[in-house]
Amino acid sequence: MERLGTGIGWRPEIADAVERMPGIDWVEVVAENLCPGHLPESLRRLRERGVTVVPHGVSLGLGGADRPDATRLLALAERAEALGSPLVTEHIAFVRGGGPLTASPRLEAGHLLPVPRTRDALDVLCENIRIAQDALPVPLAVENIAALISWPGEEMTEGQFLYDLADRTGVRLLIDVANLHTNHVNRGEDPAEALAGLPLEAIAYVHVAGGFERDGVWHDSHAHPVPRPVLDILTDLASRVSPPGVLLERDENFPEPGELERELGAIREAVEKGGGPRADGAWRTAAPVEPSSVSTDPARQRLALAQTALLSALVAGTPVPEGFDRVRLGVQARALAAKRADVVAKVAPELPVILGAGYRPAFLAYAHGVPMTDGYRRDALSFAEQLLLGGKLADAMVRRELREWWLERSGPAPRSRRPAVRLARATRRVLLRH
Repeated sequence: MERLGTGIGWRPEIADAVERMPGIDWVEVVAENLCPGHLPESLRRLRERGVTVVPHGVSLGLGGADRPDATRLLALAERAEALGSPLVTEHIAFVRGGGPLTASPRLEAGHLLPVPRTRDALDVLCENIRIAQDALPVPLAVENIAALISWPGEEMTEGQFLYDLADRTGVRLLIDVANLHTNHVNRGEDPAEALAGLPLEAIAYVHVAGGFERDGVWHDSHAHPVPRPVLDILTDLASRVSPPGVLLERDENFPEPGELERELGAIREAVEKGGGPRADGAWRTAAPVEPSSVSTDPARQRLALAQTALLSALVAGTPVPEGFDRVRLGVQARALAAKRADVVAKVAPELPVILGAGYRPAFLAYAHGVPMTDGYRRDALSFAEQLLLGGKLADAMVRRELREWWLERSGPAPRSRRPAVRLARATRRVLLRH
């Protein structure tokens, strides 16, 4: 298994700082944020210096009831090839529900949600991973996720579930020690027990990140410093095996470069403190699997119904499925709506400018009644459309500017691309603001 060393999550906001940081052996980049034909210059320069770049996918939904989408798999493969990556990574999670298996509308979570640790879910996940492995040009590693909620009737611990998954598919594991801490606080799961159950030789690399606790719930924010309990779990893991790579994740609220470098130093110290044995044996990239005459379709339908019922309760206000903690589901639902508002503000930054302080309450009210059925860009347009049709914008200038923004992106005919016309529209928008 390739030794990656110490790395950091590459983000546009800290691209310059990452290039200048000493001791960075590799970086990880969110796959969906890249265009293979137009890689950021910063990533090009890092590659030219010999820095490894690993694409990290967030939208496949390998733990969902549907088989992986061929278009998404192709996109992930293209990014791996464009970056010359030694592997690609994704999550053990579901991100959407509904559709043909349930004869209900498609729903998007906009977030990584936990897979039930059941035999049905494991069978489906194993088949989905084999499909992905066949479509990708390099090995795949999958990450354990953080969760606010627990599924009722689970049949395995996290360690057992991950061990069986790796054993049956040969997939590598991306172990997020911050997520183990999250699950310890939120679900009472012992990180040491989870680590003890893992096939250590299957670990591709390790994620480390920060978060915060509020009202007894740990939020895996990736926007706060790495806390001591997470570093302690990293040391425990490093006492069992020398991890091939360790990476610091930070997605928001970026500190000064010096603080990031200090966090990387603390991560190195935590690994050195563990001082575990090095696993030199290469984990198989694909386990030999005997052809099975048993179809996973019944398991897929049962899983689809269960996941859709949960997702619908979270994003569409339908009744909470039996066995779930209603209070904790409420926390998760609010977290999903808040993340949705944050991401829409990033993909459509003009909306918070146009609406000002009214953006967030207006979007949360919209999200409460309108679940996401497509991506965030479509969500931004639908939000603006509902505001315009609802007649709730009292400020005529705001209404005109929002309408102009909406027409620019979804009008019945393409807006003029002539420079003079575009300049006139831009000037008009500036004048409207004043």
